[in-house]
Amino acid sequence: MEYIRITSIEDPLFTQMHQLMQSIFPPEEVLAFDLWREPLQDPDIRVFVAVHEGQVVGATEYRYVQPLNVAMTDFTIIGQPGLGIGRFLYKHRERDLDQLASEAGQDILGMFAEIYNPYLVGELEFGGVAPMNPIVRREVLSHIGYQRLDFPYVHPSWGNDGEAVDGLDFSFMPKDEELTELSGQLIVDFLTWYYRVLPNKPQAWLDMINTLQHTPTVALRPL
Repeated sequence: MEYIRITSIEDPLFTQMHQLMQSIFPPEEVLAFDLWREPLQDPDIRVFVAVHEGQVVGATEYRYVQPLNVAMTDFTIIGQPGLGIGRFLYKHRERDLDQLASEAGQDILGMFAEIYNPYLVGELEFGGVAPMNPIVRREVLSHIGYQRLDFPYVHPSWGNDGEAVDGLDFSFMPKDEELTELSGQLIVDFLTWYYRVLPNKPQAWLDMINTLQHTPTVALRPL
């Protein structure tokens, strides 16, 4: 299996990846094809695909925010069971992020993720691929060290329609397993940076950010 970075929507592997995303995720979670052009050219956004026998069978997007010394995993897609795709993507991403932090003279604090909470919203369908079942994914992410940040979370729809998307937990995987909380301001700084590309922010998101700005620390809880 190969771990290949995508930097252009003209890359045939990107077309495969986007089709895989559409077959897996709800429509409001998938950025339109043409809107990927600029993000893929952003050096801070790292999009890699797992290629098996010439076909994209998995993908991951993540970024390292050097000024905050944190990363964010945007998505991980496992397109087929039985190939070890999840572990393959996880280990390659981990090595890449450690290298980026090392080049900046830092030990990375950890990585954020938005994690579906099927216990809040009931059944979620993800393309009929068993490894992408939200309960399975949640347990796997818990096993590798993700913890839920203890506040009600919403995010702006990637459709940029001003709608709030709920049913997820904002979570963090600390490099130091003894870490039990994060600064509320760090979360605000990161989310403000992360969603800067979406001008139409829902009021629920603005209210959440305002509350976090007045919250000194946010506890990390088990998923």
